Amino acid sequence: MAKVRPFRAFRPPPSLALEVASPPYDVISTAEARKLAEGNPASFLHVSRPEIDLPEGTDEHDDAVYAMGAKNLAKLIAEGALTQDPEPHLYLYAQTMGDHRQIGVVGCAAVSEYLGDTIKKHEKTRADKEDDRTRHIDELSAHDEPVFLTYRKEGAIDALVRASTEAPPIYDFTTKDGVGHRFWVLGRDATRALEERFEDVACLYVADGHHRSAAAARVHQKSRGDGREHDIFLAVVFPHDQMKIMPYNRVVRDLEGRSPEAILERLASVMQVEPRPDGLAATPPEPRTFGAYLAGKWYLLRAPQDPARAEDPVASLDCSIAQDLLLGPIFGVKDPRRDKHVDFVGGIRGYGELERRVDAGEFTLGLHLYPTQIEQLFAVSDAGLLMPPKSTWFEPKLRSGLFVHTF
Repeated sequence: MAKVRPFRAFRPPPSLALEVASPPYDVISTAEARKLAEGNPASFLHVSRPEIDLPEGTDEHDDAVYAMGAKNLAKLIAEGALTQDPEPHLYLYAQTMGDHRQIGVVGCAAVSEYLGDTIKKHEKTRADKEDDRTRHIDELSAHDEPVFLTYRKEGAIDALVRASTEAPPIYDFTTKDGVGHRFWVLGRDATRALEERFEDVACLYVADGHHRSAAAARVHQKSRGDGREHDIFLAVVFPHDQMKIMPYNRVVRDLEGRSPEAILERLASVMQVEPRPDGLAATPPEPRTFGAYLAGKWYLLRAPQDPARAEDPVASLDCSIAQDLLLGPIFGVKDPRRDKHVDFVGGIRGYGELERRVDAGEFTLGLHLYPTQIEQLFAVSDAGLLMPPKSTWFEPKLRSGLFVHTF
């Protein structure tokens, strides 16, 4: 049984929705957040990135930052930029990016199901990031940014969602990145029907937001018994067939100072190397293929067949193959979570960002991966295993500030 509970959201009035809506805290830097929120006191970045309202150079983990986040949330509520619905609801949130559209159910998931693995994970959390989100949620007494969950699609849920989206949305706007956002508040009957249908869903999967969900569980365990509603946490739940996963690409620095010819020779010792015509990027056409950008030129790499690897849900991932055959043995990347000579580039930035960082001399090689598939995420999670770091990049990202759960 999967619990998706209605709640009384704090959310902006329609006239302020575009001003309040902000990118998630973890996809932009402090400098980018300052620029985006400049001149916009309603921006939710004042809550999710509260260091922007403190002197430049303030450590984002300083006590003053967490206190400022709580102060700014209270300010948005006091000034009417966020108001609470009088009754609990489930909500629908639709996003359109190009020809891709996804519609998720906004509600609250149960901490007990997270702890009991009815909500399955695929990523290992970092202690420092988990500590940060725990402190942030605890100081706010709110879940301000949702966890992105998915499930194996159910026709009955799809039908209820379609029926509910025939009504005009409460919010309907397009952000500067070209993504359209629509939002519906469901009535009692539609809320109850969806809540009941989710009880037939065997489990949910964390797509994005492992640190937020882990932090929500820690806050609940820490504050258990105080009568507040922290036994649930904010989530948007999408059917698996609407997931758009983009590659999480890599750039790596050669610490040995080898020539491009020497690096190509090493690459050719483990994979088939096909030079691309000048000016054409090597976009991986299928699993076990990689685009490699080196010294101003693109190459298509093809990994050999490996029956043993194909049987392993983690080892068969393209990001695992890249680590095991390329980054580890050729470039000495022993721990991709901590090694400073490797970095990760979200697929939304395109192959041009790989070219830019290599051409600028920051890195030696850009590696364009084939995207992880949702079925692979399910296989890893169902087996109780964990993916390597930076295995998936989901788009479009959920905007923050359109709904907040307080406790």
